[in-house]
Amino acid sequence: MATDSETKIYAKLAELDGEIATLRTGYLVVNKRYADALGIMKSLTSSTLEAALRSAVAAEKSALACQKATAAAISSASLLIIEATEAAADAAGQAALAASEAAAAASAAASAAASAAAIQAEETALQASAEAARATARATTAAAAAAQLASEAATVAKSLRK
Repeated sequence: MATDSETKIYAKLAELDGEIATLRTGYLVVNKRYADALGIMKSLTSSTLEAALRSAVAAEKSALACQKATAAAISSASLLIIEATEAAADAAGQAALAASEAAAAASAAASAAASAAAIQAEETALQASAEAARATARATTAAAAAAQLASEAATVAKSLRK
């Protein structure tokens, strides 16, 4: 026959056992949600890296378009075809703007990749963040080159008007 104190001890143990089971269930729910969130973050990091790389390519292509439009403006620089020269200079300016926008997009994507890397603290996320940062550097370089070329094209077009 159990004494009164033993009964209280068994009751307390049963109560603690129930609390442990509740905590275990709660932990499993939180752990599953964390695993799901981590999977989503990995997917977003991958998408962000792709966006940064595509933005860098877009900026580089815009810079190339700007280079060709500037070359067209310079080669057509004569009073007879001043409208074509101005159109080429305008195209160069628009390509420079596109390169700037692509560089900004690459920067935003790199920022998102860095945030994801900070949350995930995994090697792949850190690599994606570094690669997105390199893509931003490429896009920024292309945008700067495009802006310089657009400036040259505008100078040629202005010189014909004088």
